[in-house]
Amino acid sequence: MQDTKETLKIGAGYVGILAKWLALALLTGGICGLVGALFYNGITWATALREAHPALLFALPAAGVVIVGIYRGLHTEGDNTDTVIVAAREGSDLHFELLPSIFIGTILTHLCGGSSGREGAALQIGGDIGNRLGRLLRFSKEDMRVATMVGMSAFFSAIFGTPLTATVFVTLFLTVGTFYEAALLPGIIASLTAIGVSGRFGVEPFRFAVEMPAPDPVLFLKVLVLAAAAGLMSVVFVEILHRTGHLYERFFPNPYLRAAVGGVLVIALTLLVHDGFTYNGAGGSVIASAVLEGQAPPASWLLKMLFTALTLEAGFKGGEIVPTFFVGASFGCRLAPLLGLDPRVGAAIGLVAIFAGATNSVLPAIFLSVEAFGSGGLLYFSLACIVSYMVSGYNGLYSSQKILYSKVRAAYIDATANHSRLYAGHIHTDSAQEHNAPDREEH
Repeated sequence: MQDTKETLKIGAGYVGILAKWLALALLTGGICGLVGALFYNGITWATALREAHPALLFALPAAGVVIVGIYRGLHTEGDNTDTVIVAAREGSDLHFELLPSIFIGTILTHLCGGSSGREGAALQIGGDIGNRLGRLLRFSKEDMRVATMVGMSAFFSAIFGTPLTATVFVTLFLTVGTFYEAALLPGIIASLTAIGVSGRFGVEPFRFAVEMPAPDPVLFLKVLVLAAAAGLMSVVFVEILHRTGHLYERFFPNPYLRAAVGGVLVIALTLLVHDGFTYNGAGGSVIASAVLEGQAPPASWLLKMLFTALTLEAGFKGGEIVPTFFVGASFGCRLAPLLGLDPRVGAAIGLVAIFAGATNSVLPAIFLSVEAFGSGGLLYFSLACIVSYMVSGYNGLYSSQKILYSKVRAAYIDATANHSRLYAGHIHTDSAQEHNAPDREEH
């Protein structure tokens, strides 16, 4: 009898927990779906207006100054995706003012021709929404972590239409080597809810029809070479971003001046390239052209890196992942023919491979390949993501990302992205001495 009561008590506890996460997921998903639709359509409107009025490009320096002013006025200066990553990992609070700051800042960046994506804003806005709901519901510190992650997943899904990728990405990329299982159920429910809401307001999912070849040993070798090159290219992209940021801070320590100078440099590079607005904004048309038509301008991946670095590191807003898609698709499209691959196949593989390398995320990249391109090329995409992840080393788009285990040996390293260097197969970090970890619980 006592055992029965204890069992019923435990069961009731689980039901209560599930009810709590279900309520959080539906509420978060609904809010993120609505705000996500507004955000997505706002960027679409800003892009269309800029294309109709190219002279808006010359307002980019002024827009940068306004963005810096907004962040200072709302006391969110210095808050970014890394801030949200730390909050999700540690259960700390976020400034709710970050939501209007990144929302307006991203719209202004796209309106005036900055080279930027939208997923960084998605992770920040979604994380802020989830974090606020967790505080309103008086969640514990541990549950605040889940609430923040659920918001990140939901908003990412709302604007990309990739619920599985969004859920798995958020639960894995915060600390590579740790899987936050508690966020899976509320994350996927919130993501599905968000995409259901945002889809009703015109948000189109990230989808492409690509016919992948049947499994073939020779093609696997070619994909392996392409993936290794993509992994190296992800390192180049990350290095360009961070080195540009250091140069900006060194020569233009005043954030207002930095933003204005960055705007001028983007204008100058746009006029110098003389290729319309190919490298301004998110570059969705180039991604589609590479994947669907097998066409991409020469050296387009390098130019997109430069445009994006000059934009984001100056203080403009948006995100790095869509530019990563651009770089991967255009690089893969141009390299594929040299390897005897269909350029469309190369573009699709390059897109997910550089995403995997730049974010240190293998499984999310594989899930992205399925949701974006279908499951026909799953083996090729999986090989590409794994190889790119290995080759990319310990660099990454987000400096607060932690990497617990070595990519080349069975060793626990507890490294932080971009604060480590790989020498002859050994990892040396600034934050921890390398040591073996037979049991994760010991650390």
